[in-house]
This record gives sequence, C-alpha cells and structure tokens, in this order.
Amino acid sequence: MKGRRAPIIAGIVGIAVLALVALFALAPSSDEKADSSPLIGNVAPALEGTTLTGDEFDIDEHRGQWVVVNFFATWCPPCVQEHPELVEFAERSGDSAQLVSVAFDDTEVDKVQEFFAENGGEWPVITAGADGASLDYGVKKLPESFLVDPSGEVVVKINGGVTADQLDAMIAERTEGS
Repeated sequence: MKGRRAPIIAGIVGIAVLALVALFALAPSSDEKADSSPLIGNVAPALEGTTLTGDEFDIDEHRGQWVVVNFFATWCPPCVQEHPELVEFAERSGDSAQLVSVAFDDTEVDKVQEFFAENGGEWPVITAGADGASLDYGVKKLPESFLVDPSGEVVVKINGGVTADQLDAMIAERTEGS
C-alpha cells in the first residue's frame, strides 16, 4: 500500500505545481502600468484645493488641455523615484498639458515644500482642501496617476511610477485617434 501512495502524492503535487505556474503565467505583469478603473470614460471627479504656493487649483479650469493628476507622498520611495520623470514631463509639455500633484497623507506642508525645493517641479501641488480626492479617484497604492483628456474625461489610470516618455506616448496615441 505504501508503494502505491507515492505516485499518487507525486501526481497531486505535480498538478498543484502546474496550477500555480498557470496562475502566475496568466496573472497581470507588474510592468503593466495601466489599470482599469470605473473612472475611465467618465468625467474626472472634482479636484479642488490649495497648492503649496497658496493658490487655488480647480481641475475644471483646465478643460481644453490634457491634465495628469498624480497622487504622491514624500515618504513613498516609488514616488521619489518617479519625480524626476514628472519634472521632465512638465518641462517638455509646456502649456499643452497640466500636471497637478496631490499630496497624499503628507500632513506636514513643510516636508512637501522641502521635497519640491530639493527635487524640482514647478506645477501645482495640492496640500489642503482635497481631503476626499483620493477616495473619489479610488487611489489604492502610491504613486497613482490619472490622465484626463481636454474634454475632462479620464482616459487612463496609471499604477506605480510613470515616465515622461510613457505620458507623452499616451497623449500622442489618444490625440492621433481624435
């Protein structure tokens, strides 16, 4: 009886291993940045707040241009890694696109100011007044960005860090299709 159990157990283990391999093979790659979101295809949720400079930001005032809404935190290593790419994107895009960052769970505005002073970036950074924005946008893990087209519709949700080239390509792809 003992001699007959070994092949059965080996078969069960083999099937389990194959099932795990199949599961991992079919799972989305961590390189896949774009994500599905109930926001895609809908008008972007309201996004209003006070920026680092004390100005008021309202996403609705940017209709007619592309807007990249970036949720970040100064304590988030992937956000720090992504930041130079956002600086490059903002510099390259000029007036054709508006980048706005939303400080997520960064309660000390001084740290956010220090971060931008040290790392660059001349775009609006909302630090107050947008408390429900992360819920409205369904933010799960930082960094997350949303690409909003000139009509105000969310067209892409990006999980994790994004590069300037990726943002340019996403905009170009959607602009050519218009």
